[in-house]
Amino acid sequence: MAEALLSSPSSSRPLPRNDNFELLCAGASARPVPEKVASIANWNYEGFDWSGFLQLAEHHGVLALLARNLAQHVPDVSAEIAQSLRTAYAENLRRNLWFAGELTRILEHFEERSVRAIPYKGPVLAQSAYGDLGLRSFSDLDLLITPADFDRVKGALGEIGYHPSQELAPALERLFLRTGYERSFDGEGGKYLVELQWNLLPYLYAIEFQTADFRIEDLLARAGHVSLGAAEVPRLSPEDSLLVLCLHAAKHLWTRLIWLADIAESLRAADLDCALVTRRARAMGVARILGVSCWLAERLLGAAIPAAARQLVDGDAEVAKLGEEYATRLARSATYNLESSEYFRQVWRLRERSSDRWRYLRRLAWTPGPGEIAAIELPEILFPLYRVVRIGRLLRRLL
Repeated sequence: MAEALLSSPSSSRPLPRNDNFELLCAGASARPVPEKVASIANWNYEGFDWSGFLQLAEHHGVLALLARNLAQHVPDVSAEIAQSLRTAYAENLRRNLWFAGELTRILEHFEERSVRAIPYKGPVLAQSAYGDLGLRSFSDLDLLITPADFDRVKGALGEIGYHPSQELAPALERLFLRTGYERSFDGEGGKYLVELQWNLLPYLYAIEFQTADFRIEDLLARAGHVSLGAAEVPRLSPEDSLLVLCLHAAKHLWTRLIWLADIAESLRAADLDCALVTRRARAMGVARILGVSCWLAERLLGAAIPAAARQLVDGDAEVAKLGEEYATRLARSATYNLESSEYFRQVWRLRERSSDRWRYLRRLAWTPGPGEIAAIELPEILFPLYRVVRIGRLLRRLL
């Protein structure tokens, strides 16, 4: 029964046996299908390592999902475990309600200052994809803005008590606006509560978003709304949201199950135009990333894959090969060092067009990041030398 949970038409090769991970996949759904409900209810819990399982669920960001599903569908769980499950869900809901209220306050202030931002992930994703604020865990608010609006949005955040987590000299901030993609902000409620993102990925990933009308300006123009309590807040269109979630998961090489759950839940959207998603993915050269995301969502979580996405999965032999690798690592909760040569090699393999691969290598070699800036402080006139620092640091990793 357990092995069947991880089989699919995409591949017949089973993952390494891991009971905890198999149960994790069975319960990581906002609306589990009857087969998964039966699997959860009929699982052999005799001698089950509940402590290790709940820790694994928290690591993968799906503790609230598992807590709700196990509490509903496991009739003979002990009173202690039942209370732990109820507490996990309640604490997540309470924290998310605070974030939802804070997001509403921020967006209302932005509207007063006529500045534009669109939230994604966080409470907006919890409500729009999962249908329940308590089912999706998160620890900050992600806001997409245009680079031109950064100073105004930063100022508006400062007026309501949010300040950069790391102070940067104006020249360094301008450098980050060209080569980076996000800045974190602290507030009275804690550190790293808000992230301003003026691009979907750092410059070095070499994805040309303008080729598919996928710049932040385009996402803002296509945005819809979702209800958070009594407030209506902006949200990405279903198509934009799915592709953004796939890019985010790919950046981290799909090493947490919650990112696949986000994709699986987003694929359920009744108004999703998957053919449009695949056209944009092909235009940007990230069709393989979309294909791997769908392959993993189907293989591990049983997500239904629309026909347009199925063409990507079946039409690229590398999708299943990469999917097998990432699924195996995910089952072992293995991670990547995002500054390692192995990570860079994986990102290279995810690009299906040779021109994109070579552009990625050029930018990887020449684009300075936080590590280079932390390694040496240069005056603005010498900023081009950060490229030399970058190459030196890369060579030390490779040798």
